[in-house]
Amino acid sequence: MATAVLCPRNRRLDNLFFLAMAVVVLVSVVVGFSQTYFVEPLPNLIVKIHAAVFSLWILLLIVQTSLIGAHQVQVHRRLGLLGFGLSCLVVIFGVLVATENLVRNYPGPHPNDGGASFRAFYAIALSDMLMFSVLIYFAFRKRFDPPAHKRLVLIATFSLMDAAFDRWPIHVTWWDDRVTPLFCVYPLLLLLMAYDRWSMKRIQPATMWASLFLIVVQQGRDGLGHTRLWQRFAMWAYVHGRSFV
Repeated sequence: MATAVLCPRNRRLDNLFFLAMAVVVLVSVVVGFSQTYFVEPLPNLIVKIHAAVFSLWILLLIVQTSLIGAHQVQVHRRLGLLGFGLSCLVVIFGVLVATENLVRNYPGPHPNDGGASFRAFYAIALSDMLMFSVLIYFAFRKRFDPPAHKRLVLIATFSLMDAAFDRWPIHVTWWDDRVTPLFCVYPLLLLLMAYDRWSMKRIQPATMWASLFLIVVQQGRDGLGHTRLWQRFAMWAYVHGRSFV
């Protein structure tokens, strides 16, 4: 099978595009968490570690894309092993913080429904960890296939971004986790697809299946969260989470 090879000029544009996307991610995170994480005191140690780990992941994304642009491939690969370990911490502390939030704030902002909405929100938090872990796993497997690898890492990072987008200073009642994927995440996926078509004359398979996976999970998680099975699981997590959170 023929493989598209980028010429030096297109390779520079490729490096600039992915660095620009990493910067967009960084700016989105800073805007979203400028008050809750960077200004106001965090509630406990678990949340502080989670914030630090997530911030390190975003900074590592910037560093790694910059290293490729500077042709420091060997350094990039060595840091990639550190990045895989860091991604594991992102998932671990993401699950811990989601459970800690369920325990600390239960029954949530809508207590009149018996906490059902808040238990459903637990599905949204855990779905981020599911998407991220699956995409990073395949990114690690594709580490010797640079076009697929960097797209999988970028889309995996997009899967974590809804928490930042939800906190953007947009003061309308409908701005929440149900609409931010439509207005923020999916346009980034479409931009990546458009870049693939422009630079490679086709949409890279990793872009296509990873985007489809992200969209299916994000569109299905709210419905899953309101099922009886999930409600029972979230209540189980709440009861047992109180013993260690």
